Order: sequence, then structure tokens, then C-alpha cells
Amino acid sequence: MTSPDPVGADTARCAADHVTRRVPLAHPGDPAARVLDALRGGHFDSASTIVVVDGDRLVGLAPTERVLDADPDTPVGSLVAPGLPTVAPSTDQEQAAWQAVQHGVHTIAVVDRGEFVGLIPSEALLAILSAEHDEDMVRLGGFLNSKSTAQTTTLEPVLRRLWHRLPWLIVGLAGALLAAIVVGSFEATLADTVLIAFFVPGVVYLADAIGTQTEALVIRGLAVGVGIRRVAVREIVTGVLLGTILGTVAFLLVGVLWQDWRVALAVGVSLFAASSIATAVALVLPWLIDRMGRDPAFGSGPLATVLQDLLTVAIYLATATVLTR
Repeated sequence: MTSPDPVGADTARCAADHVTRRVPLAHPGDPAARVLDALRGGHFDSASTIVVVDGDRLVGLAPTERVLDADPDTPVGSLVAPGLPTVAPSTDQEQAAWQAVQHGVHTIAVVDRGEFVGLIPSEALLAILSAEHDEDMVRLGGFLNSKSTAQTTTLEPVLRRLWHRLPWLIVGLAGALLAAIVVGSFEATLADTVLIAFFVPGVVYLADAIGTQTEALVIRGLAVGVGIRRVAVREIVTGVLLGTILGTVAFLLVGVLWQDWRVALAVGVSLFAASSIATAVALVLPWLIDRMGRDPAFGSGPLATVLQDLLTVAIYLATATVLTR
């Protein structure tokens, strides 16, 4: 018999990994007294259930307490509890454990085409449920793969933290320098209409905020096994609607407060476009990083931010240049 990794496993394990055959076996015709005599002096991984077999074929399971209560001459086959579940060797360990929970039993038989393979005892079922619970909790916390991965990421030393984070931030620094070049290429537009520069931080911030919200949802979904296809359409539609609402509000506020409707239109149009694009970027990048086998919690934030900022600045300044000529 084996027990599950106490901190989870990177790959799913099956029922066959937890079986034991060191359990009391009996023929259906054996009297209860003989079965109990066989228990004395035996060494079993679990003796709470008598496995009733006819050759290799499983007849059923008879709880030991039922055998103790029966008359000595009662055939053990008549003491088999009805309706007890069985699982195949390839059944996922969590499904096997929940079968036992749902039927209120503390052991479960593993059967292959009617033949008895072994029994998963109560301590193994409890260990499976504990390990699966820990894994579910760390996935809900935004970590991928297993509790061991989450612990490694959280408790790793300073140099490893730097190694995981610094490359992505260097990419972000390069993006910031590139953004400065983009802004510099619109120097003439900014010199002619200084008001345009007032709204660069606001447009960039709102696009980043929308992208960050989408990114958080995607990473959380990937962590708990929700595929990108299940959220993509709804997130894109949400991004477009948010861009429409924010762009409309910004257009009205800028126009009323600064009395420059051309700049107001540039801000509104840019917010609509940048918000929609930021949502798409925030959807795709975590998915790509996850497909590469890397943790998107480290890379998608800096990379998505620099891409969103570059696109937002370029869209806003290009739109403002066209509309304020």
C-alpha cells in the first residue's frame, strides 16, 4: 500500500496507487466463526472489512462488526453489505475517495473486470482527501500545480526570487525606454497642443487597470483549471463595454471642463481602443506563459503592462495628432 504525497502531486494519481491486499479474505460459504478465527494472529493493513471473494471474483464486502454480531454458523456471503461502491484501478484518487465519502464507507474495493485488485483502507482515503484539499486550497490562492510549488515560490531565498522576477522587469525597463521614444516622436503634436499631454497618465492608467483585472481573472482561472476558452468571449465583451463607458464619460468631462472637444474626442476614442486591446493582451499573455510551463503570476504582469502602455501611448498620441490638426 502507498499513501499520497502529503503536499500534493504534480500529476494525478489513481486508485491502484493506494491499494493493499493485506486484508481479510473469505469465501462466501465460510461460516462467521471460521472467518473470525482467521483474523486472530493475522497481520493486516486493514481489518475493518472482510473481503468476500469467489476465486478472484469479488462478491462483496462484509463489515467486521456485522460478522462479530452474526451467529457462528452464518455464511459470510450473507453478511455482505448491499450497494457498496467499487472503483477501477485507473479511477482518479480523488474520485475514489469521494465515492467512499458519498456512500458513507471507510474502505473501498478496487475491481478490474469483476476481479478483486485490492482494498483502499480508511487511512489511505483520509490521506487522499487531505492532500486533495491542500492542493485545491493553494490553487484557489492563485498558485499552480501543487502545494509544493506554492511553498517553493513563497519561501524561496532572495537570489532565486531575483532570478524569477528580474528578467521580466528588465523587459519592462526596455519597454519604458521604448515608450519614451514613442512619446518623443510626437513632440511636435505635444508642443502645438500641450493639453494632450495632460491626459497621457490617465489614459495609460485606465487601460492598465482594465488589463490587470482581466489578467487576475485569467491567472486565477488557470490556477483552478478554468480554460481560457471559457472566459475569453465574456472578457473581451466586458473590455469593449468598459472602454465604451469610460471613453464616453471621459469625452464629456474633458470637453466640458477644458472646452477642447478635439482633445476630448481623442481621449474618448483612445480609451475605447486601448481598453479593448488591453483586455485582449491580458487574456493572451498569461495563457501563453502557462503553455510555456512558466508561472504566469511572475511574467504576465510586467510583460502585459509594458505592451499595454506602449500600445496605449501610441494609440492616444496618434489619435490626438489626427484629430487636432
